[in-house]
Amino acid sequence: MSITGKLEPGLDVNRLLADARAGDGDAFQALVVPHLRAMHLHCYRMLGSYADAEEAVQEATVRAWRGLGGYQGTSPLRHWLYRIATTTCLKMINRRGRDPLASAAGVAWLQPYPDALLDRLSDADTDPAAVVERRESVALAFVAALQLLPATQRAALILREVLSWPAREVADLLDTTVPAVNSALQRARATLASAPALDTGPRPLSPHEQRVLDGFLRAWHACDIPALAALLRDDVTLTMPPQAIQIVGRDAVAGFFATVPANGRLDRIRLVVTRANGHPALAAYLPDGGDWECRGYGIMVLTLAGDQVATIVGFPDADLFPLFELPATAP
Repeated sequence: MSITGKLEPGLDVNRLLADARAGDGDAFQALVVPHLRAMHLHCYRMLGSYADAEEAVQEATVRAWRGLGGYQGTSPLRHWLYRIATTTCLKMINRRGRDPLASAAGVAWLQPYPDALLDRLSDADTDPAAVVERRESVALAFVAALQLLPATQRAALILREVLSWPAREVADLLDTTVPAVNSALQRARATLASAPALDTGPRPLSPHEQRVLDGFLRAWHACDIPALAALLRDDVTLTMPPQAIQIVGRDAVAGFFATVPANGRLDRIRLVVTRANGHPALAAYLPDGGDWECRGYGIMVLTLAGDQVATIVGFPDADLFPLFELPATAP
């Protein structure tokens, strides 16, 4: 089922619900599709992976179709769908044995989320939760840090502080008590407070920050390593999921760029600006064999602090390019 549709204006929701309960698949799709983008983003935050979020939404949609008779209509349909999506994510986490990690740098399954898709939340989802999803809680560092939490703590934090659910409803969903939810929330906050780089949340680039990004591109394409290094913060970090690699410090990161990508021939790697998780990102195209045709290789997500680059997360995965609506070869 596509997750890009919208509810057509003028449709009778109650009539659609009745038809869907009677087995009308088209009516069910008309009801559910407008909420799937927000559900996908919720599952992404829970799971840290775009691909896993797609799988979770598909599974949750099937469960919703099969369990539609149990929807009593006492709460908004969106709310009921979030309940199903959350329990689906919890089951997936348990099935895959993804225990909490000691460091956000070790999230091997982490993937970026295209900003273009954040902008496509439908009118049905322009409630406070959706606004928060787009503006505050999609930073890559935050999503990675969420993976440090046990699954129930993660769910409690997202439901309470992102979706603004009452503690009683969270307790009902997690089959626990309100004091237990509050305790889980407190422990989750403490873990996130100790995680690094959570103060570099997504925000529009200022003209000054745009100049930093432009300078990065110029230095890269000119193979000017000293100029590139000058744009990196002293404690800059470079990670590359799914590899357990973390390079820390200006000299180490500059040295990596000077020797590893295309053997240091950065001028052969074409970079195209995009955005992910509310941050500037660069899609890298590498030469294919002996010719100069460049094919998509991976995406780097950057966070900026003042006039320097604070973190770089590289995703060497050409399969990400269609998600970002990027061509397979360099334009």
